[in-house]
Amino acid sequence: MTEHNLVSIETQSEYSVTTGRRETRIFVKMYVDAVHSGLLADIGDENWRTLCVIAAFMDERGECYPTQELIAHRLGVSRETAGRRIKRLLAYRWQGREVIRAVKERDAGGRWRTTRYTVLPISHLAIFGGEGVAM
Repeated sequence: MTEHNLVSIETQSEYSVTTGRRETRIFVKMYVDAVHSGLLADIGDENWRTLCVIAAFMDERGECYPTQELIAHRLGVSRETAGRRIKRLLAYRWQGREVIRAVKERDAGGRWRTTRYTVLPISHLAIFGGEGVAM
């Protein structure tokens, strides 16, 4: 049986002839195989929405640095609710593998500076059109 991507996150770069500016857009694509494989049912509505919001801030390595306040705003929930949703997503596993990782980073003085989220290229999840890789 051939394994197919269930979700991919890809970029599209456009050049505007009228403004002369280049713009890069990020897309989160869900394939129908995500439904048939059980991923969509397994991940649940809240985890799916939280993953999509965090993925909207990714760079080409799958990393992003949105604050909890920004994630909360994009989800339309309080910061506290966003924090709980992020924790649930971080604890979620698809076929035994984490989907996203968070690393808290400190500044030179040892104070918490930011959290780096990384959407992981795990089984059946493809980052920027690449193949999912087993970790």
